Amino acid sequence: MTSTYQQLPPIAVIGFAHSPHVDETFGTTNGVEMLVPCFQKLYADLGISRTDIDFWCSGSSDYLAGRAFSFISAIDSIGAVPPINESHVEMDAAWALYEAWVKIATGEVDVALAYGFGKPSASNTDQVLALQTDPHTVAPLWPDARSLAALQARAGLDSGAWTEADMAAVAARHTGASVDELLKSDYVADPLRAHDVCRYTDGAAAIILASEHRARQLVARPAWITGWDHRIDTPNFGARDLTKSPSTRLAGDTVLGNNRKVDVAELHAPYSHQELILKSELGLDDSVIINPSGGALAANPLFSAGLERIGFAATTILGGNADTALAHATSGPLLQQNMIVSLAGGDPRSLKGEN
Repeated sequence: MTSTYQQLPPIAVIGFAHSPHVDETFGTTNGVEMLVPCFQKLYADLGISRTDIDFWCSGSSDYLAGRAFSFISAIDSIGAVPPINESHVEMDAAWALYEAWVKIATGEVDVALAYGFGKPSASNTDQVLALQTDPHTVAPLWPDARSLAALQARAGLDSGAWTEADMAAVAARHTGASVDELLKSDYVADPLRAHDVCRYTDGAAAIILASEHRARQLVARPAWITGWDHRIDTPNFGARDLTKSPSTRLAGDTVLGNNRKVDVAELHAPYSHQELILKSELGLDDSVIINPSGGALAANPLFSAGLERIGFAATTILGGNADTALAHATSGPLLQQNMIVSLAGGDPRSLKGEN
């Protein structure tokens, strides 16, 4: 662990909740109907009320919601009185959780809740995601996300970085189907087959972080955050090797150092070949259980999928099913921005090398 993390106070994930992964909901695009059950579950699980939350931070997209300042409407799920300390990021809520983590690390608050929401069923998802690309050279072509991913997959196949069987093996682990069976299916965007492509879902998720003393009060086995870093690659597709993810590697090196032995890794990979890229860049061997939740390939609730990866990773520790876990979140097209979070059970000070 780097000296930066050793100097920070212990902070832990103490609660996680998410809405059902469904293709379509009848709620509004502000996410209120999906968020309220998440908040209520967290309050009940931890024995707290909304007034115990010192800071709130959300992640969403006005483009996806089709309205300006959609996150303001989402605050209806919290309640207007008494007033709250609140912030927002226009991206996956994993980055909202980072802001909440920083808020606790500064000593300003003890308990923070980060949440994200999105309703892709109410919008033209491909059009919305095309707006993330370069506004001068790429966005005017209106490339859909699946076709861009197909270009990335083809680059990997042509370079020998992976095979179609490798891609199918990723999907087979989640679907239960055999690799041979999956390879017999038709292409949907050559070289991608249906099992290589994520399923967009409406969804919302929330995570509660706490300082050391509050974490110990509220849960028996907190999931202590032992490292956190996020990096970005160029948005110019022609200026980077799409078969690699330097930002993931750098973030992983910063957080993990030489210790790549973790029990569980939740990787935010909306396409099968992207899991292969992330696994390679992070140096994870086959002993690591990857995406026991099914990952974003099984269900990709836009703007909360990355937050869910952190939540699912933390849950394995909170429930005593793992001692160490790693979570990855991405934002932007083709793994442009990448975040790595490491978590562990046990004594936080010994984990930081302070004992």
